[in-house]
Amino acid sequence: MNAADLARSPEMAQAIASAAALFRLHFPDARANLTPWRDDPLTRAFTEEESVDLAFHFPGWSPRLQCRSLLIQLRLSEAPAPAVSGGKPRLLGVLISGMTFQGEQWRLATVGDWQPSGPHPPQPEVAQTLQQICRQLFDLLARGPAAESGR
Repeated sequence: MNAADLARSPEMAQAIASAAALFRLHFPDARANLTPWRDDPLTRAFTEEESVDLAFHFPGWSPRLQCRSLLIQLRLSEAPAPAVSGGKPRLLGVLISGMTFQGEQWRLATVGDWQPSGPHPPQPEVAQTLQQICRQLFDLLARGPAAESGR
């Protein structure tokens, strides 16, 4: 689901802003897009309430990333409640796809070995940066209310 559509509570808006800032810290040339999906009936039919989707577009094709855009999907433990202050969302996983006009060039998921797979993967040092971003996202969003209270 588009990140902009999920920013219904201060906690969720803060989580989305923090995730976007984290990517921009590592990729300052990237332009954030909090609405990567079209708002049409077909797209809405495949909406996943437990995911936050955002994208980052580069000024041109990035040879280090082997793509022009990054599509990021943050999988949450539950769908954010609308306009309810329920604490920070808890992150279950991250999926990053490197996209060009020809489609997905590679994907990196936080399951298995966290390595990019696909026909045109990013350079190894960039893959390490993406893995670091994923770890930082888990640090930022994996702590549920029980973890924050010291349990």
